[in-house]
Amino acid sequence: MKKLTIVVPSFNSEDYLERCLNSLVRETSEHLEILIVNDGSTDSTGELAESYERAFPRIVRAIHQENGGHGAAVNTGIEEATGMYLKVVDSDDWVDPNALKTLLQAILQVEKSEAPDMIINNYVYEKQGARHKKTVHYRSFLPQNKVFGWREVRFPVGKYLLMHSLVFKTAILREKVPQLPHHTFYVDNLFAFYPLPFVKKMLYLDIDFYHYFIGRSDQSVNESVMIGRIDQQLFVNTKMVDYYSKQENLERSCARYMRQFLEIVTSVSSVLLMKQQSHDQLLKKRQLWDYIYETDTSLYYRLRFSLLGQFVHLPGLVGRKTTLGMYRVCQKVYGFN
Repeated sequence: MKKLTIVVPSFNSEDYLERCLNSLVRETSEHLEILIVNDGSTDSTGELAESYERAFPRIVRAIHQENGGHGAAVNTGIEEATGMYLKVVDSDDWVDPNALKTLLQAILQVEKSEAPDMIINNYVYEKQGARHKKTVHYRSFLPQNKVFGWREVRFPVGKYLLMHSLVFKTAILREKVPQLPHHTFYVDNLFAFYPLPFVKKMLYLDIDFYHYFIGRSDQSVNESVMIGRIDQQLFVNTKMVDYYSKQENLERSCARYMRQFLEIVTSVSSVLLMKQQSHDQLLKKRQLWDYIYETDTSLYYRLRFSLLGQFVHLPGLVGRKTTLGMYRVCQKVYGFN
């Protein structure tokens, strides 16, 4: 059994895939497995994947499937993985090879009884054209060099864990959580959200592992693209609400973090709808919040009267302009979109 499987979902990635794979195959440990899932590409992605499988047969495997979207490719990777742990690395991103070595060493050194369900790492915003690269780290509010539980997790407002910062036990992803929806954008939020009720032990490695490449005009997280695909953002948002509302006996600190995650995602959905300044989009914003109220009234009040919930409900035109102005400031400070 491998210790770590890295899944690389790939669709028409010929311009980026080689950089991604070169950062991975510098680590040739027998404990590593790299699954390149070619999700129905129409360019040379499939051939490139097979060339790496031929060059590194001990660690690389190319898998081909009909196009099903990012979620379908991740699902396939989870099904095919033989590693004890699983990490998703998107084909236009890359990793730090030294940090990958550190991650593998940490997995090998953890005692079986203390094996964490989730491993957390830092990531770097590689924003196109930006002179200074922002690193997202968690050293200020997560314990280091030890396995810990939810009671020791204290995230400040606006801070949460993206897919880029997470490694999960494969068994949790395969046996405990729903599959990701096909042909849907923004399912990375579901990937980072679904396993949380089954995470009891965590380990934080203060390493700049993941390099998150953003800033392309065609990228799914580009703001104008997100606005054009707002219905998919709303679909994922409501799936998260549904999932949270069905959880029973959640550890208090885990429930608090999941609500904080939902607070951020719902606030992003609200702001993107507000940016369009149209009656139809403002109606969708109200419908989103009504849906939360009808699904889980207690969750609604917690989100609605949280800091971000109040921030996206400032009244009137002046209130909306204030919200959008503060959002633009956050974009500049944090470097997202």
